[in-house]
Amino acid sequence: MKNQASKKFQAEIEHYHTLSTRLIDGLERVIRGKRKVLEFLVTGLLAGGHVLLEDVPGLGKTTLAKSIARLISRNKRGKPVVFRRIQFTPDLLPYDITGVDIFNQEHQKFIFRPGPVFANIVLADEINRTTPKVQSALLEVMAEGQVTVGNKTHIMDSLFFVIATQNPVETEGIYPLPLAQLDRFLMKVKIGYPDEEDEMSIVRDDPAFNILPVIKPVCGKDEILLARQAAGKVYCDERLMRVAVAVSASTRRHRGIELGCSPRASLMLIKTARAYAMMKGRSYCIDQDLVDLAPIVLPHRLRLKDVRIDPASLMREISLNELSRISY
Repeated sequence: MKNQASKKFQAEIEHYHTLSTRLIDGLERVIRGKRKVLEFLVTGLLAGGHVLLEDVPGLGKTTLAKSIARLISRNKRGKPVVFRRIQFTPDLLPYDITGVDIFNQEHQKFIFRPGPVFANIVLADEINRTTPKVQSALLEVMAEGQVTVGNKTHIMDSLFFVIATQNPVETEGIYPLPLAQLDRFLMKVKIGYPDEEDEMSIVRDDPAFNILPVIKPVCGKDEILLARQAAGKVYCDERLMRVAVAVSASTRRHRGIELGCSPRASLMLIKTARAYAMMKGRSYCIDQDLVDLAPIVLPHRLRLKDVRIDPASLMREISLNELSRISY
């Protein structure tokens, strides 16, 4: 009976591995030469977290967010899920994001008008261009999946995925995200420049203009929700969990780190590792999963004393060091 259940679960994993591959292949039609980045984005989607994209302008951050929304259908007729783009500016107000109660004179009562955050996939574009007050408006909705306006709480759709972008180059008019806000993101990913051949294909095909508008959904919203449930059942050995805890604990003792990772970081690292393993077609986590994911799940959750230190390289080094101490 146990063996039968194991075979059934492995079949589920293979199904969601195929689903992940379809999503990644669809994204790669538009975003060229960045398959590893696309794998991380799909992993974040399957893990049920939110993703922060940080890089210089012109590398396709906005296009990537639009593409993932077009690849998922909200109903059997194949219409894409609801996508909203919020352009963050210094004059933005919290209710511009969450929505506001408006007095209806005809019915003599207040009626809630939802803001753009009420969507399946939300692109928070240049999130660090707005004030901390507006940034904090996203805290509740990202962490709890709900918005409270006045004395009423409004629940988000079951598929709610935030992709935020920020530009690390410009300094004028920038409001750095506080750690409390950064901690709501499952991972922070950098896209990086394409190589010359990939850039040539982008120039030749102009995929954001010619391919993105005609992309069709490759899976349904319900499939993503079921995949998230399956990801939570992927096996992770207790020794790997101890490594995740040890990595977070090491950041609290490290001489070059002013503020280390919280227990939430350990929890998110294992949660992401399970989704990552499923995306790779495995029903179990391995050491390499933590090595691959620590540099994108942990660095934005800590504060360094020396800005010259590369936090991603440091997290990879610490995770390799802690993995070397365990024995199977």
